[in-house]
Amino acid sequence: MRILLVGEFSRLHNSLKEGLVALGHEVTLVGSGDDFKNFPVDLSIASKTVARSSGLKFIGKITNKLLGFTLDSLEKGRRFEKLLPRLKGYDVVQLINSDAIETLPNLEIGLYDRLFAQNDKIFLLICGDETPVVNELLKNKQRYSVMTPYFEDKKLEPYYRYTLKYTSEKYRGLYRFVSQNASGLLTSDLDYKLVLDEAGIDTTLIPNPVNTDKIPFEELSVDRPITIFYGANKFSSVKKGGKFFEKALEIVKAKYSDKIKVETVNSLPYSEYVEHLKKAHIVLDQVYAFDQGYNALEAMARGKVVFTGAESEFYSHYGLSEKVAINALPDVDFIVSELSRLIENPSEIHEIGKRARAFIEKEHDYKSIAQRYLDFWQKS
Repeated sequence: MRILLVGEFSRLHNSLKEGLVALGHEVTLVGSGDDFKNFPVDLSIASKTVARSSGLKFIGKITNKLLGFTLDSLEKGRRFEKLLPRLKGYDVVQLINSDAIETLPNLEIGLYDRLFAQNDKIFLLICGDETPVVNELLKNKQRYSVMTPYFEDKKLEPYYRYTLKYTSEKYRGLYRFVSQNASGLLTSDLDYKLVLDEAGIDTTLIPNPVNTDKIPFEELSVDRPITIFYGANKFSSVKKGGKFFEKALEIVKAKYSDKIKVETVNSLPYSEYVEHLKKAHIVLDQVYAFDQGYNALEAMARGKVVFTGAESEFYSHYGLSEKVAINALPDVDFIVSELSRLIENPSEIHEIGKRARAFIEKEHDYKSIAQRYLDFWQKS
């Protein structure tokens, strides 16, 4: 099959591509690289002209404030348009989001209209903010979610501009156009599947693919200080509950100064983030989640103990009876208690790390997951 993957926000599409190629398929990935993360793509639509010009960046701030769009988003759309003649004849086109091109909604609909017309089946993967997800989360019916900080403090609204944009009429129209033209909708983890089930929207859950051939299991010695790593993100730390990790780290640093090393970084390119990740025993990922996102899964594949979403729904779905990750709760005392237990009982780090790796190999193997995508695409 010839497969076109549009958009990349977490390395999910890169790993899926690797699985599909290993199974003998031809795959092209087009996207922007997602800002500072700089994920690899085959065909880039990243803003270059605007990114290199301080003057255009300044004008972009003005257009964003007055007209609701930035010049770099417009440039992404125009760069995608120039690629359209090359993006034809694919058996499958999968968008990682209804806003996969990251441009103006009205322009995006026109680009999709042309893209869809010159290819076969279209699919939408829901693995992040999306109109029906945000609609349902705004009802505030979940035990907690990425919207919880917003409900607790409306002053945090600036951190939710990207999320809340999906409730505007333009983005509702964009999602409606894509979903109506799609042969099927997929989700990547329980955080989206459960919410969409509540909304009465039919989706198929296929877990994130992780390339364990590229990611070695790293059983680190605990003879040296236990390294705790927290990789913050300027765009999403508030939504992921970063404040609980930050406060907990202050306490454990004071409590175990002679036993641990704490490493905190902010908004690194993916390649640099991984280098820090490799040295860690314990990784702090996110609080407001029921299941693991892509960063957590890659850390688990390396044998790290990850504080992330691992709620009872997750253990039930996968039939797990032993911990493969620490379910991080929005509670500083709880996080401190769990960190303290691991620091004082380092053998648990090894045991949880081994189970984490085994879980990834069983449930997230990139070739097995790629085959599940192929089966879904072919039957839809």
